[in-house]
Amino acid sequence: MNAIYLRSSVRQYTDEPVDIRDIEKLMRAAMAAPSAVNQQPWEFYIARDETTRLALAASSPYGTPAKLAPCVIVACQRTEGLRAPQDASYDMSASVENILIEAANLGLGAVWLGIAPEKDRIAAVDVALGSPRGVTPFALIAVGHPEHKPEPKGPTRYDETRVHWI
Repeated sequence: MNAIYLRSSVRQYTDEPVDIRDIEKLMRAAMAAPSAVNQQPWEFYIARDETTRLALAASSPYGTPAKLAPCVIVACQRTEGLRAPQDASYDMSASVENILIEAANLGLGAVWLGIAPEKDRIAAVDVALGSPRGVTPFALIAVGHPEHKPEPKGPTRYDETRVHWI
């Protein structure tokens, strides 16, 4: 569980680019997520150019990390061909969490920037991506080499009073 305990929300990055092989590892982790009826509703857009990253950052009042990170992953949910569309947001959440955990495992920093279900944010990200058909923006994940090494959380969040034995 070391990678889980290493994961933290990193919002400041060095200028060092994220290696394409590491981005591929993040995508492999994302697509290993559980998915209702194996529908795998995800599509991912990798933004590395400054113009797109700035447009993505402007999509949310909390978007500054997208401006600072050398890489922004845009997780989008397909809108067609889903057998369990009511469960797609759960699948998307699992894929984003996998990205965050693998980023920590690789020594990268990342933070989940919520987009869905906010209509104004969805619209702004859609424009920044060039309005791809058949997908709805779900989340931004800013990724980079952390400016400061995050402290591992360890099991300190465990609260036995929230565990109910029946």
